[in-house]
Amino acid sequence: MRMTDFRDLADGLISELTADLAAGRRRPGERLPPSRDYAHARGIAPSTASRVYAELVRRGVAVGEVGRGTFLRAGAGPLPGLPSLPARETEAGGVTDLEVNFSVLAGQEALLAPGLARLADPAALLDALQRGEARGTGAARRAVAGLLARDGWAPQPEELLFAGRGQQALAAVFAALLRPGDRLGMEAMTYPLAKGMALRLGLQPQPIAMDEHGLRPESVVAAHRAHPFPLLYVQSELHNPLGHSMPVGRRAELAAVLRQLDILAVEDAVYSFLAPGAPPPLAAHAPERVVLVDSLSKRVAPGLTLGFLVAPPGLRMRLAASLRLGGWTAGSFVLAVATAWMEDGSIRELQRRKQADGAARNALVRQVLGGAGLALQGDPRAYHLWLTLPGHWRAETFVAAAARRRIAVSPAAEFAVVPGHAPDAVRLALASPPEAALRPALELLRDLALAGPETGAIG
Repeated sequence: MRMTDFRDLADGLISELTADLAAGRRRPGERLPPSRDYAHARGIAPSTASRVYAELVRRGVAVGEVGRGTFLRAGAGPLPGLPSLPARETEAGGVTDLEVNFSVLAGQEALLAPGLARLADPAALLDALQRGEARGTGAARRAVAGLLARDGWAPQPEELLFAGRGQQALAAVFAALLRPGDRLGMEAMTYPLAKGMALRLGLQPQPIAMDEHGLRPESVVAAHRAHPFPLLYVQSELHNPLGHSMPVGRRAELAAVLRQLDILAVEDAVYSFLAPGAPPPLAAHAPERVVLVDSLSKRVAPGLTLGFLVAPPGLRMRLAASLRLGGWTAGSFVLAVATAWMEDGSIRELQRRKQADGAARNALVRQVLGGAGLALQGDPRAYHLWLTLPGHWRAETFVAAAARRRIAVSPAAEFAVVPGHAPDAVRLALASPPEAALRPALELLRDLALAGPETGAIG
């Protein structure tokens, strides 16, 4: 008789929890029994029960908090005691989404439509229907090099490679430069999909301590001495989720550490377009050791996905091969459309509008939440802010309460490299909601944060 695998037990427990949530027998944010109690009830070893609970956390069904226990993730449903947002002020499906951070501005379709006329030419259309390559086209390389240029730094067109989207560019870098079992250095709080990709590829994320300016160089050295890693993932501009940007001096110090330790870095610059006048990236300080990754989906719209890699000469062939073998190269049609919009200035104009939109939404959050004395962290230009919750809230409980009011926010645990080592905080992503929905949602979050769970809002 086959022994029951802990994953089978996790499947069964997930089914039970889902049914209990649907029937109202459990509520989001509720604490699960200790794993030892679960082990006793099921007649299994405590070590197996611990693995089952760890699997719940890995699959996103629950969140584990050191010293507190394991809690069910947020769900939906009416919130008693406080009014819900009027349906006309919410997004499709009745939820105001402050989790996903993609912006489509009113009227941007009129700005972009003329650029599509170029593809009406049969010869141009025929070119756009050909098979895509990692190097893209000469026109695309020149256009992206100009788009990414900052004061004091500009990539050369021959340094550019193209992926279908920014996440695919990251995956190609991880797959090219690391092997299963390798460690990947990462900020202790980081972009969840980067962490998820690393785990999918069999890598071991290695958390590195941060301060208000980002990665601490001495912490990189200490982490590498304890557990060597060949690659470091870093966000130098408008860090997701914390919102800070590295000062120039910190970038130079980190570049020196890369050389000292003889390691490489991949720099995620996807939000840099929101920071006009930003200093040169880490890639400018150590061009032979840093692969810079950026994309168009934040700049333009989620429906236009195109990733860029600025690759050092010594890594270019390996990265291009990784893109091809992974099936991650950009499609020629998307590349042609994006090139047209870059060449006619549409994307630069759209960036300018989004910079203004991001700053205005950020200012609104500071007015509504910060004005009430709630603790906010982040760059005033960013499309996201970090809210540290008052002491009477746990992050997961707050997220559950917000979700039951039809507002989606992200708990700190989603960004922590080490599960259970996250503060009681949430990230607020500001780009997606319609303007009419944003202020009412923020006001409800403010009232909820100040009121606390003792109001009976979460049962």
